[in-house]
Amino acid sequence: MKLNPTFSKLAILAVVTALLCIVLAEIGGLVHERQMRQREAAQSVEQSLAGAQALAGPLLVRACKETWVNTDLSKDTVESRDFWLVAAPAKLQVTGGISPEVRKRGLFKVNTYASQLSVEARWDALPALVPKAEHPNGRLACDDPAVIVAVSDTRGIRTAELKRDGRELNVRPGALYPAFRGGLHAVLPDLRTDEPLVVSLKLSLVGSQRLGLVPAAGDTQVSLQSSWPHPSFTGQFLPIEHHVGVSGFTARWQVSSLASTAVSDVQAGRPLPELAAGDAVISNYSAAAKAPKGGGLDILAVELIDPVNPYVMSDRAIKYGLMFIALTFVTVGLTELLTGRRVHPVQYLLVGMALSLFFLLLLSLSEHLPFLVAYLIAAGAAAAVLTQYAAAMLGGWLRGAAFGGGVALLYGALYVLLSREQTALVIGAVLLFAVLALVMTLTRRLDWYRLGSDASGTKGE
Repeated sequence: MKLNPTFSKLAILAVVTALLCIVLAEIGGLVHERQMRQREAAQSVEQSLAGAQALAGPLLVRACKETWVNTDLSKDTVESRDFWLVAAPAKLQVTGGISPEVRKRGLFKVNTYASQLSVEARWDALPALVPKAEHPNGRLACDDPAVIVAVSDTRGIRTAELKRDGRELNVRPGALYPAFRGGLHAVLPDLRTDEPLVVSLKLSLVGSQRLGLVPAAGDTQVSLQSSWPHPSFTGQFLPIEHHVGVSGFTARWQVSSLASTAVSDVQAGRPLPELAAGDAVISNYSAAAKAPKGGGLDILAVELIDPVNPYVMSDRAIKYGLMFIALTFVTVGLTELLTGRRVHPVQYLLVGMALSLFFLLLLSLSEHLPFLVAYLIAAGAAAAVLTQYAAAMLGGWLRGAAFGGGVALLYGALYVLLSREQTALVIGAVLLFAVLALVMTLTRRLDWYRLGSDASGTKGE
């Protein structure tokens, strides 16, 4: 029984397509490998400079101890308990600027910053620092109160100046409070708990990629500005006002204790969120902060992001690779049907390889050039090669130019898909529907049964 050449060729083209899918998968694996190396570069910078920063405070804390005689047992015993008193400010106002600085590890860029923060905390009174015994015969002993500021990575502290009612305090390292791993503090030996208190802080802090602040106060107001034009606002609270332009951004937050559990969470001993490099930080800013155990505090944060990450864009482009190959093969197949020009499966394979290697060329160039420039060079090179090859494959420069122009249009459509993330689905769906409608229109009068019969040479049998 003689095989139908048309179906035989379709089977061969299916194998060719499968081979090209393997090539695309290998290029995709290379993109993921480069993404991992970029994360390693970010971690390297964090280890050498400082990581993403989270800040809490100023807060007032006091370590206390209660001792009592337990008379419930056959023999009286002296027992004790240690506890902490925490007083959050009634009003917390933070203003400051974030100066971005791009650092490199080889080919990979990491966004770092230096922030200059001015913080003012006000307490109307301090009843929370007055200890209360839990046992009738309990005796209390407390250390002097201290004002503390918690910082997630103390290596980033450059300068810190604490003032109480305008008088400078002696700043010491360590946050004292067991829930916080690092920070600074100043002891207040003559603090009166029945009088208002104002503490101001001027802090110069460096970090990597993102900065977060804990709204641990009755009313928290934060105003930040930076020359970075691509901020991402994360955490539990978005700004109530923000402006983003080519010259940078300004943002303002206002958070009430009615909307946040930060004050009670600090008193319960919750830690600062763990802000790691990479996308995993998002969970720490949101769901993890609400976890009953091991979660961090509520936080408002800003991240300095790159909107055109070459690895993310290349990864998204590769996802459309199979569609590119299929559309191109359909175009070549239609040319075969409508002109009678035969194209060998090896030529299909070479055309598919040129389309696939475009993504590798795009990846390599985008590591050294702006993404748009790299895209134009890679697309122009691929279109030029396919134009001259199609001229010989399809039997004429006019057909070759039309084929190359179609490929160029496909690359233009792909860039639109990449740059319009919110509308990529609808654009892709309309494009595919338009191609299908065109194929159906061009082949509407084609007799597929006769085509298969003629190709198989069975008419005279």
